[in-house]
Amino acid sequence: MTEAMGVFEQVAAVLVVCVAAGILATVLRQPLLVGLIAAGIAVGPEVLGLVEATEEIELLAEIGIALLLFVVGLKLDVRLVRRLGPVALATGLGQVIFTSAFGYLIAVLLGFATVQAIYIAVALTFSSTIIIVKLLTDKRELDELHGRIALGFLIVQDIVVVLAMIAITAAGDTGEGGLAREFAGIAVRGVLLLAAVAAVGKWVMPRVTHVLARQTELLVLAAVSWAVALAALTHLLGFSAEVGAFLAGMSLASTPYREALSGRLSTLRDFLLVFFFIQLGTSFELTAAAEQIPAALLFSVFVLVGNPIIVLVIMGLLGYRKKVAFKAGLTVAQISEFSLILVALGAAQGHVGNDVIGLVTAVGLITITASTYLIYGSDRIYDRIEPLLRVFERSRPTASIDLDEAAVEPEYVVVGLGRFGRTVCAELESRGDEVVGVDWDPRSIRDDWSIPVVYGDADDPDLPEQLPMQRVRWVVSTLRGHDTNMGLVRAFRSHGFQGSIAVAADDEPSEIELLRAGADLVVRPLHVAAGPLLQRMHSDGSGEGRRFSG
Repeated sequence: MTEAMGVFEQVAAVLVVCVAAGILATVLRQPLLVGLIAAGIAVGPEVLGLVEATEEIELLAEIGIALLLFVVGLKLDVRLVRRLGPVALATGLGQVIFTSAFGYLIAVLLGFATVQAIYIAVALTFSSTIIIVKLLTDKRELDELHGRIALGFLIVQDIVVVLAMIAITAAGDTGEGGLAREFAGIAVRGVLLLAAVAAVGKWVMPRVTHVLARQTELLVLAAVSWAVALAALTHLLGFSAEVGAFLAGMSLASTPYREALSGRLSTLRDFLLVFFFIQLGTSFELTAAAEQIPAALLFSVFVLVGNPIIVLVIMGLLGYRKKVAFKAGLTVAQISEFSLILVALGAAQGHVGNDVIGLVTAVGLITITASTYLIYGSDRIYDRIEPLLRVFERSRPTASIDLDEAAVEPEYVVVGLGRFGRTVCAELESRGDEVVGVDWDPRSIRDDWSIPVVYGDADDPDLPEQLPMQRVRWVVSTLRGHDTNMGLVRAFRSHGFQGSIAVAADDEPSEIELLRAGADLVVRPLHVAAGPLLQRMHSDGSGEGRRFSG
């Protein structure tokens, strides 16, 4: 079928199937991610045959992955990297060593040869950064402690997979020093890359973004270009493209535009990630996987149970509470798309055959799907098995990382920092109230401005996620656009904000509509400003005409 269809027609057909699968998953109250994975497999060459692995779809998938990791990097504070580094390194390496050792033993007991068992064991150690970040983002848990720790050891795993691929490709190098030279080269390039990105983030990006932010579209375009360009550069240097995109986001994390960029790119990111699931579906060898179901089920149970347990043990020894350790552990209860790439690379080298590819494919299908349900239901699962987890927690947990040590906790959020908005902020500050301003245009903020500002877009439906809403009592919009204010009210209410919302309106019909949408107070600035004038005119007037000068 794909022979009669061009790439554009294939993409159109695939998007229709993905929408249908998403609707079905929603109706059946299943995670959307499961629907997209099923759609990706369904449109592949072994089921409906609507799409084949093409360079165009692969490119769109890679851009979507780059944007996902770029947005994650935008939210990562360097201060937290330093604090979470030890637990991320210990947990990441500990899980890799545990899984590879026991995975090898299981593979040997099942009758696989030594080289095949090594490939299987290594493939089982890697968890999918893309899947986990998407799930934690959907649950709004990426900024929580377990989400930050999980991101840390997923990055450690990505470094390990790069080293594993280097080892495989360098295995046939002539001379005993071939592998050593490869590792030394990647280490030098890595250090130089980190130094260069750190310098750009500290001295270049703050100045460049302030200029680019004068045009919203230009700032977004420049950010996407930077993410894709650095992803391409890291790929050329021998790393994964995901590492480059992640570093690109980190280089912008210290700028005041990171939240606004995150909000603007979220829709584009989610759309392009659809192509990742399509590409994932076309890479699954379903025929070969069906022949390995018994072994795949055993390995899947091992990954779904064993990996979280080792994370629980390590984090418990480090002094973390059992709930944090449990929720972080669930993020490694699946294998990665890189696992498929690894065994495919081994097959190209002649080290493994289709039986290993089929086995890893089946384990990937089972664990990715099952872990999606585990992560979505993590709170309910924890409540049921909490007594059993007490063995993994010290009697006095000692690890404590305050993720919001320097965070502002305002009582008032003022959206729009024009003259009206700045006046409201100044009055609130003079009363001693904690207030945060929100504006997209940096030129509206004077150098002597002392109130914290979040650079965000009032038209972004995810704006509430970008703000510190823990103690907010009032959200005040000084913007005059009726549609913008309507969207703002609906966005805050849909995100569960229970406080009060004040907005501006130009006329009575707009005021009534805003109140019905959920606003608590609607101010008509022109009407209010005209009040004193009309009152003066009536008090001074005697029914006769008067001339007003000046």
